[in-house]
Amino acid sequence: MSLQFGNWNFERRDNQPLVFSRLREQLAPYGPDGESHFCDEGVDILSYRLCETEKATCDEQSCRIGADQVLTWDGRLDNREDLVRELRMVRSCDPDAAIVASAYRCWGLACLSKLLGDWALSLWDSREQQLVLAKDFLGVRPMFYSVDKTRVQWCSALDPLVLSAGRRFPLNREYLAGWFGLFPATHLTPYIGIHSVPPACCVMVRRDSLKIEQFWRFERRRAVVYPNDADYEQQFLELFRRSVRRRLRSPGPVIAELSGGIDSSSIVCMADRILAAGEAGTPRLDTVTYHSPIEPNWNELPYVEKVEAQRGRVGYRIEVRTDNAFQLGFNPGYFMATPGSLRSRDTSGLKFSRILAESGSRVLLSGIGGDEVLGGAPSPFPQLADLLRQGRLQELSRQLIPWSLTLKRPLFSVLAETLALFCKEESPSRSVVPPAWLCPGFLREHSRALKGYPRRTRFFGPRPGFQEKLTTFEALRRQLASFPLSAEPPYRKVYPYLDRDLLEFLFSIPPGQLLRPNQRRSLMRRALAGIVPQEVLQRKRKAFVIRGPLAALASNHADAEAMTRGMLCSSLGVIDLSALVATIRQVYDGGTVSVPSVIRLFGIERWLRNAAHWSALEGLDANASISPLSAAHDRLGRERKTTLS
Repeated sequence: MSLQFGNWNFERRDNQPLVFSRLREQLAPYGPDGESHFCDEGVDILSYRLCETEKATCDEQSCRIGADQVLTWDGRLDNREDLVRELRMVRSCDPDAAIVASAYRCWGLACLSKLLGDWALSLWDSREQQLVLAKDFLGVRPMFYSVDKTRVQWCSALDPLVLSAGRRFPLNREYLAGWFGLFPATHLTPYIGIHSVPPACCVMVRRDSLKIEQFWRFERRRAVVYPNDADYEQQFLELFRRSVRRRLRSPGPVIAELSGGIDSSSIVCMADRILAAGEAGTPRLDTVTYHSPIEPNWNELPYVEKVEAQRGRVGYRIEVRTDNAFQLGFNPGYFMATPGSLRSRDTSGLKFSRILAESGSRVLLSGIGGDEVLGGAPSPFPQLADLLRQGRLQELSRQLIPWSLTLKRPLFSVLAETLALFCKEESPSRSVVPPAWLCPGFLREHSRALKGYPRRTRFFGPRPGFQEKLTTFEALRRQLASFPLSAEPPYRKVYPYLDRDLLEFLFSIPPGQLLRPNQRRSLMRRALAGIVPQEVLQRKRKAFVIRGPLAALASNHADAEAMTRGMLCSSLGVIDLSALVATIRQVYDGGTVSVPSVIRLFGIERWLRNAAHWSALEGLDANASISPLSAAHDRLGRERKTTLS
C-alpha cells in the first residue's frame, strides 16, 4: 500500500521540491514502512508505504515507466500470475507496482480494466503533461483531488487536502443528504471543490482540461447455465476459496470479523482451510467479535463459539455500548474529515485499534456484501419480473404460489409488487423513507440522495434481476466509500464477497440458485455444507432490534431536547427543530420512530461541530461547537447506565 499526496503547480517550471514538513506529520501515520519523494517540473509526490502484502515489502512507492512516466500504486493486485504470463516481460517475484507499470507500457490506459484487486493509482506523464488518477471497479481504496486554475492536488486521505488548503470550503449539501439516505454518491465529498475519483473510472487532468472516463462496467452477459446444482456449488466454492486466498497475501497476521452470521463465519472457516493447506501468505488468522451484554436480542456469542470450537482458538472480544449514541461531544485535537470518521473514535473503535496493534495485523477480513449478493434478503420480485418480461407466464404462475406462501402475502400483492419494479423508482422492497424532521426545502432539493438514489427497472434492456443486482452493487460502493482510511494503527479492510470474479459469476447464474422459496442463500448453504458448522449455516437470518439507543433516548429525552438547541443542522436549513423535538417526545411516550436516522443526525451534528472547530467549512460558527450543550451533554454522558424494560 502506498498513501500519497501530490501537487502539480501549473505555473512552476523549476525542479525545486515543495516543503512538506507539516504534511509529513499528517501522512506518516498512514504508512510507517518508508517514505519517498518524487519531484519533476512543478510536480511533487510524497508517498508512504504500508506493507500489507508479501510483495509490498520490497515494493517502491513510485515506479518509473520509461523516461517520462511515473506510477504511484496503492493496492493489492489479485491476478498477478495471469498478467505475468500475458506480458512476458516481468517475473512472478516482481512487486505489484512493477507488474502494473509493465502493463501500462504494453497497453496504456487500457490496462486499467485488466487489473483485478483493490487499488488506486496516479500516473504522471511529463511528456504529455497529464496526470491520471484511477480506482478499481469497487472503489474501496480512496483517492481525492482538488483542481483550480493554478494547480491540482490529490491524496489517498481526505484530511490533508482539507487542512492544507488554507481556506474554508462550502458544504456539499447533497453529500449531507446522502448520509441521511444511507450513504452519499461515490464521487462526492463533504467539501465543494474536493472530489473523489469514482470507482472504475480514471480522471485525466491537463493544465486546461479535466476529463473523467469509465474504463469498466458490469456487462450484460449470457446466463451461466449448468446441468445440475452440484456444478454451481463447485464453481462457487472454487471462486470463493480463491477470493479469500487473494486477501490472505500478508506477511503478518490477518484479522477477521466474526459476528456469528453466515458471511463472516464462512470467511473464517474457508481461511482456516487455506491456511491448513499451506496456500496462504499470512502466518496466522485471528478473529474479533463485537457483542453487547445490554442488548437482549444481540446474542451472537453461541454461534461465534461454534466457529471458535471448530478452529480451536478463541478470538478477541469487544463490548459495544448501544446506549451512548446521543452525544454531541468530540475530541478537539482530532479532525474528522467525514461523518464516517466518528466510528474510529468511540470506545469500541479505540479498543479495536489496540487489538490491531497487539496482533500486528494490517489486513481485516469483512463479511460486508455477502447478504446482498448471495440472496440474504428474501425478495423474489426481480426474478419474478424476469419471468414476466420474458413472457414465461406459466412458470411465473407456478412461482407465485410458493412465494406467496413464503412471504405470507396474497398472490395479487406479490404480483403487484413485481409490476411495481417497472412502474416507479421507489418500490416498497427497496425504498428509503427520509425522516419526517428534515426541512421541506432540503427534502425537495435532494430528494434522490435522501431516498438512496433509486433507479427504475427498465422493461427493455438487461433482465430485471441483473438491473437489481447493479442497483445493489452501487449501494455497496457508496457504503464502502464512506469508510475512512485508518492511521491509528494503519490497516486495510478487504471484502471477499465483493471479488470481481466471484461477482461476475453470481450476477450471471439463474437467480433461483441464490434464492428459493423458504431457502434463503440456497447456493451458499449447499456449497459450504461440511465447511461451516451446521448450527451457523442453517440458522435463521441474523437480524435483531437494538433497544439500547431507544431506551436511552426515552429515559434522557429532556437532555436530548436540550442538546438540540443551537444545532448546526438547524442553522443550515437541514432539520426542522420543532419536528425533531416532537420525535424525541414521541419516543418518550412509547411511540415508534426510526432510531437509526436520529443516531445519524447526532453523528452528523458532532461532525459539523468538529469541522467548525477546525474552520474547515464555510458558514459554520466555531463557537457553536462549544456552546449550549454544556450541562445537558455532560449529564447525558454520566447517565449512560440505562435500565431496559
